[in-house]
Amino acid sequence: MSTSTLRIGVLMPEVLGTYGDSGNALILAERARRRGIDAEVVHVGLTEEIPDSLDIYTLGGGEDTAQALAADKFRGTSGLARALDAGRPLLAICASLQVLGHWYEDARGVRVPGMGVLDITTRPQGHRAIGELVCEPVLNGLTQTLTGFENHGGGTVLGPDASPLGRVISGVGNGTPQGEEVPEVRYDGAVQGSVIATYMHGPALARNPELADLLLERATGATLEPLDVPGVAELREERLIRDQSSELLTADSAQRSPVCYVGTFSSICAAYSRVE
Repeated sequence: MSTSTLRIGVLMPEVLGTYGDSGNALILAERARRRGIDAEVVHVGLTEEIPDSLDIYTLGGGEDTAQALAADKFRGTSGLARALDAGRPLLAICASLQVLGHWYEDARGVRVPGMGVLDITTRPQGHRAIGELVCEPVLNGLTQTLTGFENHGGGTVLGPDASPLGRVISGVGNGTPQGEEVPEVRYDGAVQGSVIATYMHGPALARNPELADLLLERATGATLEPLDVPGVAELREERLIRDQSSELLTADSAQRSPVCYVGTFSSICAAYSRVE
């Protein structure tokens, strides 16, 4: 940590905040505070310089136009690159995963240069992946099943310098670019250096507290004691049971699913806000 207060950045929420992913920073801050660590959430807008002094950085999802604006921003500023060079952890979700790669192709087939901090490329799948995503983690330090809600049209291919976050149990995950053969074993996300990226919305850290604590440990350099927030474990178990018992989402159920994950996040926020 750079100061006595843990500073958690939410970068460009006006363009990378479509699916409530800014909630990841709120979860990080609350889990830090409950362990006696002062924490502050810092919002950095599209027109502001990205500081290299934050302790954790978070990025969310966005649509094509917003994603292109974010890509332009990253290519024109060096603050985030300096922070990553210093080993500061970054959580990136969906569209921001694609932007951090070498390049991505949008829905029109236009190739957009990325920031190049992840050894990945993304091309359209030819269809959207919409629904629940469940993965078995393959990242050291994680043991609990990962869950989230995915909604994307890109197929992301990892190069040799990037590793996946998890092996897909159900859902699509990184997907497959149109015209390529779907692999027998599918993965979600990309991990490289201090970057952890995934297609999981939810927000991801509300649904996966172990991942939140891994980011906090990387930022603070300390081993954190387990944190029991009444109600969170029960809500997570309920979500897992629903995922395990559900078949692939139909088009109709996919339209209703955002209510499910927003409802889950609201319930978890309520659990964190209860007086103990």
